[in-house]
Amino acid sequence: MSQLARELGISRPLLYLHLQRLEDAKLVKGYHEISDNGKAMKYYEINPFSIELNEDLLAQAASSLTIKNKQE
Repeated sequence: MSQLARELGISRPLLYLHLQRLEDAKLVKGYHEISDNGKAMKYYEINPFSIELNEDLLAQAASSLTIKNKQE
């Protein structure tokens, strides 16, 4: 999860919050495994779903976007 948080440019707690919300919405499924060294690991997989795209849905999604400027 640390690597994904770094790649997305967000903190691990914020990533976990988003993953929890996706799991609550049944868009992803989380499950635990124990690694060879005894560390508990949580994995997520995407549940199959479909969304019918139409003009109204795209307009609604576009109006909710924010653009974050990255300092390079």
